[in-house]
Amino acid sequence: MTRTFGQAPSAQEIDAIAREAMVRLPDPFTRHLRDVLLQVEEFADEETLAALGIENPFELSGLYEGLPVGEKGIGHSGAMPDRIRLFRRPILDEWAERGNETLEHLVIHVLVHEVGHHFGLSDEDIHALEEAE
Repeated sequence: MTRTFGQAPSAQEIDAIAREAMVRLPDPFTRHLRDVLLQVEEFADEETLAALGIENPFELSGLYEGLPVGEKGIGHSGAMPDRIRLFRRPILDEWAERGNETLEHLVIHVLVHEVGHHFGLSDEDIHALEEAE
């Protein structure tokens, strides 16, 4: 589903790309992602941006909210479900800036970054893994 022209991809199209990528992850990962909610929104809300110390909403393309897999325990039953939020406008902005990358590749990159947080990896850990590829 590579796009070369036309209107900007919708939230539904980005959601479909991300969901397809999630089901194609290896089994050890997908098993732990079954109960993680995936949402695509235009931008992060003001409260989220303020909590993260981000002034420009275009600087946040994705966010994992929840407890990493290794930190979950019986005492966390009844807690809000973990979720991965992807932010459409910042993703599209980054896609336009990069110019030579497909939207699918960028959405998968942001998704995998947030999945890394679900498994307890820090931004530094994730960047180190990306550089090792």
